[in-house]
Amino acid sequence: MPYSIVAGVTPWKAHWLVASAKMAGATFAPEEPRIFRYFADLLSESPAFAIIVVNAPIGYVERPGLGARTCDLQARALLGRRGATVHSSPTRAILRDDPGDRSESLDAVTSRLLPRYREVAAQMSPYRQRVVYEGHPELSFYQLNGGAPLRWSKNLEVGRVERRALLEKKIPDVTKILDSRSDRVPAKHLMDAAALLWTSRRVFGRAATRIPADAEWDSEGLRIEMVL
Repeated sequence: MPYSIVAGVTPWKAHWLVASAKMAGATFAPEEPRIFRYFADLLSESPAFAIIVVNAPIGYVERPGLGARTCDLQARALLGRRGATVHSSPTRAILRDDPGDRSESLDAVTSRLLPRYREVAAQMSPYRQRVVYEGHPELSFYQLNGGAPLRWSKNLEVGRVERRALLEKKIPDVTKILDSRSDRVPAKHLMDAAALLWTSRRVFGRAATRIPADAEWDSEGLRIEMVL
């Protein structure tokens, strides 16, 4: 039986951490995580990924002053005490480094990840959204946890124990990802990638939830949404 490959992708330092799995019928077989230097390399991988869920914005508000993305607001509302992990997306003006508007202030995490966000934006077009979807690890864990936000931060040992228990319960052979020590990737990032892999499986099986439920598009024709 032919197989498809799905992936959860999260930025790590100046690279992309990829947790993937082969799917054939009811078989779901996680693979060793990999590191990609550029987002474009993921898209040109052969055999190609059937679904990619990436922890990076895809659709954008055009400029400052137009308000937050609906998907960010709804994700925070779902996550409750964990909602602060959903950082405000930059605008397209910032992505383009528009010298005419310097009024937008970015939080430290968004500022650090801006080069990665620009990589994704440079590759995205409406047709790519048949393969590439925006996700968030905490939304994936929310779904894994039966529609309830997690209690602890991933930066705490108790939070990492909480996350690992959920992943091991839901994903067969996920230890292949979680116990990888290649490139010394911290455990919390491996868990994030594994959680996004779970969501990519849901997208592939047409079981994922989109937020917002009513589609929104940005100025470049991209859907402004997250999946879980």
